[in-house]
Amino acid sequence: MKGRAILLLFLIIILSAGGILWFDFLNIIDAKTVLAPLYKYFPFIPGAGRSQPRQEPDEDINLDAERLATRLEALQLRSMEMDTRQRDLDAEQGKIIQMAQELEERQKALEDMEKSLRAQAADAEDKSRNVEQNARYLTGMPPQNAVGIIAELDDQDAIDILRKTEEIAQAEGTTSVVAYWFSLMEPARAAELQRKMAGRPSSL
Repeated sequence: MKGRAILLLFLIIILSAGGILWFDFLNIIDAKTVLAPLYKYFPFIPGAGRSQPRQEPDEDINLDAERLATRLEALQLRSMEMDTRQRDLDAEQGKIIQMAQELEERQKALEDMEKSLRAQAADAEDKSRNVEQNARYLTGMPPQNAVGIIAELDDQDAIDILRKTEEIAQAEGTTSVVAYWFSLMEPARAAELQRKMAGRPSSL
């Protein structure tokens, strides 16, 4: 009875060892670390001297480093592309701002010119209105008094009033008093005004 138990125990050990060796041979488990001392006594065992293939930790580190380097390179390329686009946008924006400033300056120059022309036109209109009013005042005065006033004016103002007086008379179909005024003036003054009236175009 005792011998049978020993035999069964020995058989179980042999079967267990065989199963472990068989699983090790199939690379299901790695029993060489534990059973390595037995391989030198049993070289005939299948798989003796063969090691379970392992992946070194350095290989994982190298793969991660390569993936990281690839991603960093892609990010750098993306960053360079974005920088280039930003520079192009900044250049275009600078051109647009410059064009807007030039247009604003031109618009301001045109507005200033328009204001100046309006002011000149208003001045000319005021002057024409004043000259016409003075001409009517002088026409309504006694001729001697009107001649005295005209004689005190500078040449251009006197010529403007004389011409306006003639225009009013022509427009109203009346006789102009300009010729009579000349007859009452000093001959030299009358001759000077007539010469300038004949040689100088109307200022209005």
